[in-house]
Amino acid sequence: MKLHVLNTGFFKLDGGAMFGVVPKQIWQKTNPADDLNLCTWAMRCLLIEDGEKLILIDTGIGNKQSEKFFSHYHLQDTQTLDQALALKGFQRANITDVFLTHLHFDHCGGSIEYNSTREHFQPAFPNAKFWSNTNHWKWATEPNSREKASFLSENILPIQESGQLNFIERVHNVSPTPLGFDVLFVDGHTESMMIPHINYQDKTVVFMADLLPSVGHIPLPYVMGYDTRPLLTMTEKELFLKTAADHGYVLFFEHDSVNECCTLQHTEKGVRVKDTGKFTDFF
Repeated sequence: MKLHVLNTGFFKLDGGAMFGVVPKQIWQKTNPADDLNLCTWAMRCLLIEDGEKLILIDTGIGNKQSEKFFSHYHLQDTQTLDQALALKGFQRANITDVFLTHLHFDHCGGSIEYNSTREHFQPAFPNAKFWSNTNHWKWATEPNSREKASFLSENILPIQESGQLNFIERVHNVSPTPLGFDVLFVDGHTESMMIPHINYQDKTVVFMADLLPSVGHIPLPYVMGYDTRPLLTMTEKELFLKTAADHGYVLFFEHDSVNECCTLQHTEKGVRVKDTGKFTDFF
């Protein structure tokens, strides 16, 4: 098995929304905001090369939305997903599986593209199985008013219409998948978000998605305003952080604009950062 980091650009979101009730004078120490109170966030994907399987975890924001839509998020396309794949010697047709942690637009938008005539939508990975789960799929296709703007039908429904949609069964909060790794199901950010735990070179790499957007979110009260059940997020975070510190997990960040990974340690103030760096610093 080999893991590849794919950087697909940066975007901006309101700092207050990203840190909830935590005052700006505190969170801006780790995530400085611009004059519009916007912080920069990565859209970092992970590619698993495992025998005949080539598994992509999340797909970034994509490029099919309107100019007005993208203007709200100040995209910085330093590298596209296609370019990131090409740097590793791959193209989209090589992907066998696309694993979607959840269906918010910045995590799944790159899954679907326009066809050649821009009349219809189609999967951007023609040979891949797409993986979600039944609880989250229902949640996303019948969205509540709070999350409706994050669940865009053009990102979601064409996956099912293509016949390429598959579901992970939620047997327990930690469940195996057909892809060779386990997932932790969490419900604070959105219903049944899946957090992959990948055994790699005698360590456990955890793809954090939106359970932990960045190193700056490690203290328990640092919970996003986007989370649908913030108190549940705190409970889920506390349990995860203790487990990660106990077992030396390597946390892989999808959204941290500076740090690709970190490890954790127990301190008098609770679980805190031990080491940060690039993925290659840990392997």
